[in-house]
Amino acid sequence: MAILDAKIPEGPLAQKWTNHKAKIKVVSPANKKKLDIIVVGTGLAGGAAAASLANLGYNVKAFCYQDSARRAHSIAAQGGINAAKNYQNDNDSIFRLFYDTIKGGDYRGREANTYRLAEVSPAIIDQCVAQGVPFAREYGGTLANRSFGGVLVSRTFYARGQTGQQLLLGAYAAMNREIGRGHIKMYDRQEMMEVVIENGKAVGIITRNLVTGELERHGGHAVLVATGGYGNVFFLSTNAMGCNGGAAMRIYKKGAHFANPCFVQIHPTCIPVHGDQQSKLTLMSESLRNDGRVWVPKKKEDAEKLRRGEMKATDIPEEDRDFYLERRYPSYGNLVPRDVASRAAKERCDAGYGVNDTGQAVFLDFKYAIDEYGLDVIKARYGNLFQMYEKITDVDPYEYPMMIYPAIHYTMGGVWVDYNLMTTVPGLYCLGEANFSDHGANRLGASALMQGLADGYFVIPYTVGDYLADEIQTPTPDVNSAAFLQAEEETKARIEKLFSINGTQTVDHFHKELGHIMWEYVGMARNEAGLKTAIEKIQKLRKEFWSDLRIPGDKTGMNTELEKAVRVAEFIDLGELMAYDALNRNESCGGHYREESVTEDGEAKRDDENFAYGAVWEYTGEGKEPILHKEEFKFENVKLTQRSYK
Repeated sequence: MAILDAKIPEGPLAQKWTNHKAKIKVVSPANKKKLDIIVVGTGLAGGAAAASLANLGYNVKAFCYQDSARRAHSIAAQGGINAAKNYQNDNDSIFRLFYDTIKGGDYRGREANTYRLAEVSPAIIDQCVAQGVPFAREYGGTLANRSFGGVLVSRTFYARGQTGQQLLLGAYAAMNREIGRGHIKMYDRQEMMEVVIENGKAVGIITRNLVTGELERHGGHAVLVATGGYGNVFFLSTNAMGCNGGAAMRIYKKGAHFANPCFVQIHPTCIPVHGDQQSKLTLMSESLRNDGRVWVPKKKEDAEKLRRGEMKATDIPEEDRDFYLERRYPSYGNLVPRDVASRAAKERCDAGYGVNDTGQAVFLDFKYAIDEYGLDVIKARYGNLFQMYEKITDVDPYEYPMMIYPAIHYTMGGVWVDYNLMTTVPGLYCLGEANFSDHGANRLGASALMQGLADGYFVIPYTVGDYLADEIQTPTPDVNSAAFLQAEEETKARIEKLFSINGTQTVDHFHKELGHIMWEYVGMARNEAGLKTAIEKIQKLRKEFWSDLRIPGDKTGMNTELEKAVRVAEFIDLGELMAYDALNRNESCGGHYREESVTEDGEAKRDDENFAYGAVWEYTGEGKEPILHKEEFKFENVKLTQRSYK
């Protein structure tokens, strides 16, 4: 059993990272050349880490399942990236960014990690500008900012509605430079199937070549997993369809503990579900809430007419519109945090005020912003987002309000890591959305890109040296050792087992069933009875999956159904773990909303006396309940208060 040691440095909060860097071990340039590092995932966290470590002189092997590193899901991020630059002279600061993030996460995150995130954020912008990332600029040439939810300042840097794409291209260019110099060896169309543990340390991975179907062994002195989140456990999410929690679950089953898996984010501005055959959902950037006003009809009869198609939004006069976020949260208005905005939308729709044919949508209206600023200004700010919305819905958002509804978007839970981003397995690190460390129970908008690049550019290049300094005399792991051969055989057996079922149902059948269970019982609102039902249903679904799955084709060569089957098998186990975690946490906090724990006015009610900890789960074997460990969170620099955005 691993003992949790977060390795949080001593000293004042503002000095922890500086003091830590001064004390940890450093690897000399000559010795870096002797060390091999494996990076799994090439999004912002993985791509930035691979480029930075290679530039330092390490030998890096980078892996992605896409056909190019630039197709990582980070590319889909739209709205922006936070940094405490205070360019607007609006009293922003590192501490304010830290406090907003801790508060936004409902006080369920580590102070030290969150402060470090805020501390390095200004350097991220400098790095990206130097790479040529085309951030929006003011008339005089200075970098522009806009506001995002949960804050009272403007600290979000952006590149129109495609910030993630531009940031990823910057990291991708930095990677290509190191590939050209021979410091990175890039392996695309390779999926990590297993981590190899030898003498208690991570020494490599087993991958499957998605083109040939062959299994390959790769050794390294350290393994970095930066494979993103697990939102697709719900089947419908804003994630790309290939996004999965497979790598995270494989390392969990090899000894890396999993923290707060029930902390998932529901994004309030997504295009609503429009049919049973839909395979994913589309995010509309949170930046739209800067200028769009969210509303539903005040009169239930108007909502009913909208649902029947008997009237349009533009037929409803302003005095009959309920701008419910502005009404309920006057201080923040439409820019409340995502979990608050999502629950408010659900409450209005559940009360019968939903505006589309299913009753599961609210309006996001830009009429008022167009009247105030002019059509050209709004087109310049959001033109590509409006175009995307019109292509999907065939509705012109310049003429009619957008329809939006909450959807699964991001996962704050993830693999447990210490201050150095190392898991409970020595030599095995986890970066970006795949870990749990920075956002608590709810992530603020525009902070995902910040964390990914912070981990990759400015944290792991320092902290991995503390471990590798003791590995400079260790030869490159032998991929023909017993540990590698055993890991490869286990992977072969898992694939063979999937193929040997030869049942009647497709992978998508089981994935959709899992998604229905998760959304119904482990979604926006949770309760004890529902979570217990979810666990029972997931266990039953697992038995059906392993007895009635049918995978067409062959296990050699390209087989996308096999790829999905491997991932869905892990999703089923992950869904059960999420339900256990949600059942254990009998409080409401951030994106985790237990119906038994609410305030008189329906807001999330924390229980700091009993649940001010990170729930860290240890795998105990197939079909067995995991063991709960607790990382008690200490708050020395912020006062725990009931979150209010009113």
